[in-house]
Amino acid sequence: MSNDNNTAIKNRYEFLYLFDCERGNPNGDPDAGNSPRIDPEDMHGLVSDVAVKRRVRNYVQTKHGNRGGFAIFVEHSTNLNRPIAAAHESTDGAPAGGGTRSQVSKARDWMCQQFYDVRTFGAVMATGANAGQVRGPVQVAFSRSIDPILPMDASITRMAVAEKVPGAKSAADYLKWEDLQQEDSLRTMGRKSLISYGLYATKGFVSAHLAHGTGFSEADLAELWEALANMYDHDRSASKGVMACRDLFVFKHVGANNGDPQARERQAMLGCAPAHHLLDLGRVIEVPALKDHGKLPRSYADYDVKVHLDRVPKGVELWRWNFTDQCLAKA
Repeated sequence: MSNDNNTAIKNRYEFLYLFDCERGNPNGDPDAGNSPRIDPEDMHGLVSDVAVKRRVRNYVQTKHGNRGGFAIFVEHSTNLNRPIAAAHESTDGAPAGGGTRSQVSKARDWMCQQFYDVRTFGAVMATGANAGQVRGPVQVAFSRSIDPILPMDASITRMAVAEKVPGAKSAADYLKWEDLQQEDSLRTMGRKSLISYGLYATKGFVSAHLAHGTGFSEADLAELWEALANMYDHDRSASKGVMACRDLFVFKHVGANNGDPQARERQAMLGCAPAHHLLDLGRVIEVPALKDHGKLPRSYADYDVKVHLDRVPKGVELWRWNFTDQCLAKA
């Protein structure tokens, strides 16, 4: 979509991301016993922005191995103050804290250069040695299912236990204890929360203005699209069921003023249409109800996604992910 991969992006983007979940839990709610998130008013399913961004981070880390400017700041089970201290150490700052405004600014810039998720999603790095705060150019809203979902619990049996045996100091002690137990007492019950099926829509936004502040480039943008399209193929677990990206629509603002290049460039950065005119379902992208009305959705084939190119505003291009070529193609 661009010829220069190393400079900050110059266009505003919005994107509509469709993914689904079959017989799994797409995003558990810790306050509801890890049951799938729902909107209690209408029973539509929800997936947090944090869950989507976590999988983007995981994909980038899997692909690049935390190297070459594509390291991940928010890693599993780490102390965020460690890379912040490293930023100060690498810029002759104040790793023990108390740095000047200039030292904090240099540390912030170093974090943006090294960590993909910092220059993409932003980060609050005012803890520890303090590397300031970054407002990311890419923002993602909560995902919402197209139709209502019905969370359910499935009881499961585990054919073993994990008991702490008083006085057991060796494997032989545990084996002796097992021999004294009744067979039924060495099994335990559990449960899994899941939904039968749900198709979710995610709305996202990419700001060219904020990209200049973090160095978010065309290469970073291409990495984002690739991650969204492929991340669920690298995030399999029994609890998640079968999850997949089903479609990715990208609205690129290119400007409508052909007679004034500077005006066109400003329009491309600031945008040529309100985001909701592009992303509201039923305007440009339509995900109508089921082909067979009255049937509950149980697969993506139950939907008929329609694209109305005649409704795309002037100065905006619509791109769609091509799963065969693994790239965006102009719609």
